[in-house]
Amino acid sequence: MSERSADGRLCPLCKRPTAENFRPFCSKRCADLDLAHWLKGDYAIAKREEDDEEERADDIDKKDQV
Repeated sequence: MSERSADGRLCPLCKRPTAENFRPFCSKRCADLDLAHWLKGDYAIAKREEDDEEERADDIDKKDQV
């Protein structure tokens, strides 16, 4: 079992205790690895469905007409 940092948090990549300077990571290496994952497209923020966007646009149009 991994030791926890003073605040009880663990690095999301390697599960070592976090370091204050690199929080939420334990080191610059883990922070850089996480950034590389984002830049390569390994991580992504889910896009809303187009149907939902169209419904919102319709709702806005209806409010403007009132």
